[in-house]
Amino acid sequence: MRIVTATAVALAALAGGVVPATDTATASPHRPAVDGIWRMDGYGTVVSIRDGRLQEYQTTAVSCIEGDSARRTGLGAYTLPDGTVITVRAQGGRDRASMRADGSVGDRKLSRIAKLPDACTRPAPEGPLAAFDVFWQSFEENYPFFAAKGIDWHAVRDRYRPEVHAGTTRDELFTVFSEMVEPLHDGHVAVQNGDRVFARVRPGTAVPTGELDTKAKKFIVERDLRNARNLQDFAAGRITYADLPGGQGYLRISGFGGYAGEDTSYAAQLAQLDQALDTALGKERPRRLNGLIIDLRINGGGSDALGIHIAERLTDTPYVAYAKRARNDPADPTKHTRPQPVYVNPAQGPRHTGPVAVLTGGSTFSAGETFTQALMDRPGRTVRIGQLTQGVFSDALVRELPNGMAAFLTNEEFLTRSGRTFDGTGIPPHLTEPVFTDEEFAQKKDSAFDRAVSVLRWRGYGGAKD
Repeated sequence: MRIVTATAVALAALAGGVVPATDTATASPHRPAVDGIWRMDGYGTVVSIRDGRLQEYQTTAVSCIEGDSARRTGLGAYTLPDGTVITVRAQGGRDRASMRADGSVGDRKLSRIAKLPDACTRPAPEGPLAAFDVFWQSFEENYPFFAAKGIDWHAVRDRYRPEVHAGTTRDELFTVFSEMVEPLHDGHVAVQNGDRVFARVRPGTAVPTGELDTKAKKFIVERDLRNARNLQDFAAGRITYADLPGGQGYLRISGFGGYAGEDTSYAAQLAQLDQALDTALGKERPRRLNGLIIDLRINGGGSDALGIHIAERLTDTPYVAYAKRARNDPADPTKHTRPQPVYVNPAQGPRHTGPVAVLTGGSTFSAGETFTQALMDRPGRTVRIGQLTQGVFSDALVRELPNGMAAFLTNEEFLTRSGRTFDGTGIPPHLTEPVFTDEEFAQKKDSAFDRAVSVLRWRGYGGAKD
């Protein structure tokens, strides 16, 4: 099971049998209560847990394909080959459970079923037409935004399925699938064929590549931070902090992950993040900062939970960051799981609870956006400056195809207190300024940064309302 947390898929070349219910009647150290077959609420997934192994089955009305597996590494803990830890816990009896991957902010609810679906116990159909049908059906049952994007997915099937036949090659099918999803302009929708990955972002925006990140960082250091003090990099260069001459702090975050080199575990990421925040928000600094600029303009996303962790350093009052829900009715895109509130609780470590200016743009992706959303109801003074964010919030749902290709799609919504989602449109700024345009680079201007400094220096600033 590849658990892909909220991140920009466009950035990456991403690259059992029936278990009777009676097998799980009694828990023991050798046979945990969560052993059995489970159907996930939403996500089109069935999970088998047996003999220390967790196996995912990706299901649609026309298919059941075996996904990734994890091995038990602790009580209720299962570890995927990439090191991601999945925790499964019984809830309210033997027939309900929850599953959470580290780095995620929400649980996935499980209901026990007697056996695997029949389609999971027989060989899956093969060939290009089978791959097409699974691809189309996966979006049909899980993608929630066709109406919002003005896409008739049934018309797309009618247009492209006649082009597929028994002799269609994988490269030809990759082209067909790419053309089918291109109009979505959804950075969390992708098609994978070996090392090739197709994805498209919102028109007029740029993918936050390493090259763009390096260019922007160099510009910021030379222009915006030339007179700053205590300029430091943390977390493998993904986080930068500096004290500005006017008494503000500057915190640049280019992603919510990749902090610990080859160690991709959530614990390692969190340790590096805490080290950066402990230094940036040291014991004396919160009492003397006039404000904090958080720069997310080039941010490729990553772990939503790391964003919540930072938000906990920016408040002394608990509040709800947002609520998360997933589409869960294959026949009705308006039906969803019960929204799960995600809470921000004040951290024990050093905190900054004064004014905050958040810089965003079209290259603010995914977890960069959920973090931005987590600050919208932050108690205190918070203002967003720059441009609309990208508009991709959901974790990426990975669907294996019968021919070895894979699709990535979204099926979740992150809701504000009023029930609004910013998928597709992105989160708007309170104050609009150009962000890293060719003109700004050429003229050595950074209008968004300068506006943030000006706003935070204005002692009468009382924050902005959404």
